[in-house]
Amino acid sequence: MSNEPCLLTPSQTVGPYFTLGLTPTRDETGFGPLITNEIRGDGEPITIRGKVFDGAGVPVNDAMLEIVQADGNGRLDAPEFPGFARAGTGEAADNSYTFKTVKPGPLGGDQAPYICMIVFMRGMLLHACTRIYFADESANPNDPVFSRLPADRRETLLARRVETADAVSYEFDIHMQGERETVFFSLADAI
Repeated sequence: MSNEPCLLTPSQTVGPYFTLGLTPTRDETGFGPLITNEIRGDGEPITIRGKVFDGAGVPVNDAMLEIVQADGNGRLDAPEFPGFARAGTGEAADNSYTFKTVKPGPLGGDQAPYICMIVFMRGMLLHACTRIYFADESANPNDPVFSRLPADRRETLLARRVETADAVSYEFDIHMQGERETVFFSLADAI
C-alpha cells in the first residue's frame, strides 16, 4: 500500500450516447426497455407533451426525462401504481417527449397536484429537478412550494391543458437557460 493520497476521478459531462437502452425507442439490446413512458393506474388518463430547449432556444434531441408522481388519489405508496416513467427527446421528428400517465391527486394539506421531473442531458454534470403543476388547478396559489416562488417565475412550472378528440393532454416545455428558464429545485425540494 502506498502512502500517496488517493485522487478522485474527475467529473465528466454526460455524453451523447447515455440514453441508449434507457429510453423506449433507443433500446439496442432487443429485450425492450425496463421502464417506459407510460404509467397506468387509477385516475384521469392524461398525456404530457413538450420539448427541452437549450440556452440558445434550440430543441434538445437527446435529453432523458424521468417523472415521479402520486396516483389519482394522491398516494405515492399505492401497491399497484408504479408512479415512475422515463422518456427521451429526439424520439419524435420534432424532438419532443411524451408521457402517458394519470393526473395525480393532491398529496394532502394545501398541496396542489404535481409531478416531479428529472432532466438528464449532455453537457450537464448533474441532473436538474423540476415540478409540473397543472394550469387548470385552483389549488396552485395555496401550494406551499408553488406559492413561495416569485410570481413572474411560476408560469415556468405550469402545464397547459389542451383538449383533443381522444384524450386530455398537457403541454410542458422545459427551458434550461435564458429568459424563460424553468425553475429547478434541489432534489430535497422537488419531491
